[in-house]
Amino acid sequence: MAGFRSLARQVRDPRCDLALRRYSLRKCLERFAPYGHRATWDHLCSRAGFDPEDRSVDPARLVAALDELEEARAVWLAYEVEFAERRRKEKHDGLRRPGSVDDWHRMTWGGFGVAWCDDPKVHPREPLAEVLRRLIAALEREPGACCPVCGGERLVWRHDLDHEPSSGPVCTECGILVPRPVLTPAALAESRRARLLVSA
Repeated sequence: MAGFRSLARQVRDPRCDLALRRYSLRKCLERFAPYGHRATWDHLCSRAGFDPEDRSVDPARLVAALDELEEARAVWLAYEVEFAERRRKEKHDGLRRPGSVDDWHRMTWGGFGVAWCDDPKVHPREPLAEVLRRLIAALEREPGACCPVCGGERLVWRHDLDHEPSSGPVCTECGILVPRPVLTPAALAESRRARLLVSA
């Protein structure tokens, strides 16, 4: 099975036919898709300027989409390296019990669904790398009361998400499943109340 870098080379290779280049970009999302496969694909298509169903995409647009994906992946991989180093140091210092960020991180290892968007048409508009930088910054500071990506204050608790965890606070503005560790207990409680009001 081809890895991300091998697939990225196929996307860039002008000797490959267009169908293979498009297919290889889609396969890259099986290795790294911050919003989930369908939402990340929709995001890349809209940012690079082609329709998600377009089978004859301008190769330059495919490469533009790949460039954005690769930049975001580099941001995430750097974070994972720092995270692993921090955990090693904590274990060496006797801190064996992981915290809530560690629990969340374990479910997103590799970058799949780190900013999960259950609705593939609702996702942040900013470049993927910028979204991940904001999310990482939020994970590294004290919890807050709003979405770390867009600053949205309306978070609604949703159940039956097509992701793990299958429930949690979703930002009604940018659509991401907000990681619980970045929110205060009061913000989490408010998102649960908002769900009750929406379903009433």
